[in-house]
Amino acid sequence: MSVRTAVRNRFGTVAAIALMTTAGTVLVSACGPNDTGNGPEPTAAPGTAAPGRTGGAGTGGTGGSGGAGSTGSTGGAKEVNGTSAANHLTISTGTQTVVMNGTTVDFGTVVRDLAWSPDGKHAAFINGDGDLVTANPDGSDKVVLAKNPGGVTWSHPSWQHAEPSPSVTNSPGFLEHFNNIVFSASKGNVLTLQTVPVKGGTAPQELTPASSEGGGPPIPQPPKTGNTWSNAGGKRGQVAYANTPGGEVYIYDDYIRPNTRDLGKGSQPAPSPDGEQVVFVRSVNGHDHLFSKDAENQGKEKDLTPSATTDYTEPAWSPDGKTIAVRTPDGISTLPADGSAAPTPVSTFKGLPAFRP
Repeated sequence: MSVRTAVRNRFGTVAAIALMTTAGTVLVSACGPNDTGNGPEPTAAPGTAAPGRTGGAGTGGTGGSGGAGSTGSTGGAKEVNGTSAANHLTISTGTQTVVMNGTTVDFGTVVRDLAWSPDGKHAAFINGDGDLVTANPDGSDKVVLAKNPGGVTWSHPSWQHAEPSPSVTNSPGFLEHFNNIVFSASKGNVLTLQTVPVKGGTAPQELTPASSEGGGPPIPQPPKTGNTWSNAGGKRGQVAYANTPGGEVYIYDDYIRPNTRDLGKGSQPAPSPDGEQVVFVRSVNGHDHLFSKDAENQGKEKDLTPSATTDYTEPAWSPDGKTIAVRTPDGISTLPADGSAAPTPVSTFKGLPAFRP
């Protein structure tokens, strides 16, 4: 079996990983993100084509082959949207609109790499100016949490949060230490992880992973680290990330004491909601596969997509930890987190999948 250590980079740079897709026609949502049902079929602004139709304006508007949404269908058939209040799936397409609850929500600004807070009440994303922004699920009450200083590309924010534990949370400031947004930064070909408090008020600071757990060899940290694709998760505020020069996946955990674990070759890691597992991407025999491994680096890794005939990238966990969504060249697919079934296409919208708790 031929195994390549890093995911095949269809996007080229960190800026491209940020899913900077071409903006399509802005859609007017027919229902909001807090609706409990699937909602009606998305509608388009006057004078534009509705999503999931061919013809109309240009090449089919946002739902057409030239837009950020689903490919236009023929014969009047509805396109697969793939999101609902029941499955919690959302898709940020790099435009002003986010796909959720069976419709699209206009945030009024470009939304890249959207991630949800642990309670699902707020979103974090990178806007068109490269700033780190938070907002309500309907796009209202936008707050620039950190202004991009220029000359740096920010991408892939995630919420670092820890739950109280009487055995370790005896300091008033303990939990505040785990109430941050962690994101990736690229400047002059130098990759770092940055963190900023959710409450704002301070400039982003570099997150420096600790030495390896158990007195092992030091974790590779080339000048300024070379670390990217941060993904915070679990109940202890763990941060999974990839080290680009080495093509390795790591998980950083300083809930009790700072330590960093090397989980092996891969990229684009995502910790499970309970923090027990990490999924990541690795190229095998010409395709990007999805792997899982125990977050404590115990036991063997498992290839969740051993029969892959396409690329599965940018994984995201459902709130209950039972489902994983992945991006493919044709849209979004989902699969059981235990790998008991092959991925199933659920949406032809192309973008970054995320689950809203």
